[in-house]
Amino acid sequence: MRASDWILLWSLSLLWGGSFLFNELALAGLPPVSIVWGRVALAAVLLVLAARLSGQGMPPRRVWGALAVMGVLNNLVPFSLFVLAQGQITGALASVLNATTPLFTVLVAHLATQDERLSPMKAAGVGLGFAGVLAMMAGEDLGGALPAMLACLLAALFYALAGVWGRRFRRAGVTPLQTAAGLVTASTVMLTPIWLALDRPWMLPWPGAVPVAAVVALAWLSTALAYLIYFRILARAGATAISLVTFLIPFSAAGLGWLVLDERLEARHLAGLALILGGLALIERTRGR
Repeated sequence: MRASDWILLWSLSLLWGGSFLFNELALAGLPPVSIVWGRVALAAVLLVLAARLSGQGMPPRRVWGALAVMGVLNNLVPFSLFVLAQGQITGALASVLNATTPLFTVLVAHLATQDERLSPMKAAGVGLGFAGVLAMMAGEDLGGALPAMLACLLAALFYALAGVWGRRFRRAGVTPLQTAAGLVTASTVMLTPIWLALDRPWMLPWPGAVPVAAVVALAWLSTALAYLIYFRILARAGATAISLVTFLIPFSAAGLGWLVLDERLEARHLAGLALILGGLALIERTRGR
């Protein structure tokens, strides 16, 4: 890759890693559903505008049902689970557990597709990665951080399901930018009545400038801008380059958490991260074969 591609890749890891920090800052003044709604709604404004200004427009009507499913799998459920989990655990730990997404993707693709079967190398990588998860969870109290950690793993599974489900849009002739704009738009439409019923936003007190700014950053930086950079890297350097961001996000998230909130990962979390990244490295080796 060129130097400019590496700059974009690190930028993307900071934007996606930053989402865990922004979640924590937003939770200081806003309920979880309001945070998720603000993230998808404000991101929809920018991505719809970008799709129209680019001349691509919105996705065709025939794919909106599939986009609604994608919205549930890729936005509504995982975003909500991570926000809820971060009420109990740090963003750094949540980001480490998020790194299991490719492990789940290997398993989902094996079960749901014909062209990505589970090879011995991939199986070894998945096993090593989940050994890292067990190392992180060892000794956790059932009433403490463990439920939050399980919620993060469930969110990673939903991201994996979304990755497999999302392949249909390319076959349908829908561009990545159209998919992203339609995805957050569908998510906003589905979540709005739930948000109004649960949070009654007209009755919420002013949350403060920091939580509001954190939601705006979640939407415009960690979602809208991140999608645009993601597509740029995909077009210039390919899918293999994009896969490297999985290795970088935990370090970006942990660094931001330490810098802003003085958070630190425990030794067993670092050991678990090493095993997860080792598993991902084994899986990545199969891509070139």
